[in-house]
This record gives sequence, structure tokens and C-alpha cells, in this order.
Amino acid sequence: MMWLLRLLLLAIIIFLIYTAVKYLLNPKRKLELAHEQKRYYFYDDENNVHKNFLVTYKGVLFEGEKYLGTTAASFDVVSIFVWPHKVMALKGLVKEDFLFIEKKISEQYPSAKIDWKSPVKEFMQ
Repeated sequence: MMWLLRLLLLAIIIFLIYTAVKYLLNPKRKLELAHEQKRYYFYDDENNVHKNFLVTYKGVLFEGEKYLGTTAASFDVVSIFVWPHKVMALKGLVKEDFLFIEKKISEQYPSAKIDWKSPVKEFMQ
């Protein structure tokens, strides 16, 4: 009977360690932490074109919508629309900040044309 109790205790400890590791390595948690700390973080499921990506930079959360199309060699993401979740959070950002975000998105999707939605679109022109 005692060995069964020890086995159960060992299983519980392994489960707790597994749960803690899964939590610490969760990319959504990393995105939230970077957003709170006003750092850059790019969260994306590259294998799922239908799922939007999220970028946080200087405390502003941006969302990007990907569109699949054809390039000369293959099917790839050819168009991306990006917008901020909260327009009021844009206060203090300068053109170089948006160019930095565009550069980082282009590193992930080199074939894509990046378009900003309003009000960033007007600011960039």
C-alpha cells in the first residue's frame, strides 16, 4: 500500500513540473510579459496562414492579418495588413518605430507587401 502512495506522489510531482514548464514556455505568456515590459515580441503561428500574428513594441499591441498568394516560385504570404489594438497607445511613437516593425515583419515574410490600417497609414504617408 505504501508503494502505491509513493507512486501517486511521484506522478503528482511529475505532473506539476510538466505543467510549470509548459506555462513558462508558452509563447502567449511571453507576449503578455513583453507587452507589460514595453519590449518587442513577435508572436505568430507560421504554419497557419489563417491565424493573425501579434507584435508588441514599446507597450503597443499590433495585429497583422496575412493573405496567401503566389510568388514566382511558390505559394506564400504576399500581403499583410497591420493595425494597433488601441489607437490611444500610439502616443509617443515615431516613424522609425513603425519602420522597425515593418523590418521585423519583412524578416518573417520577405515576399509580403505590408500595409498599415488607419491611422498609422495616414501617418506613414
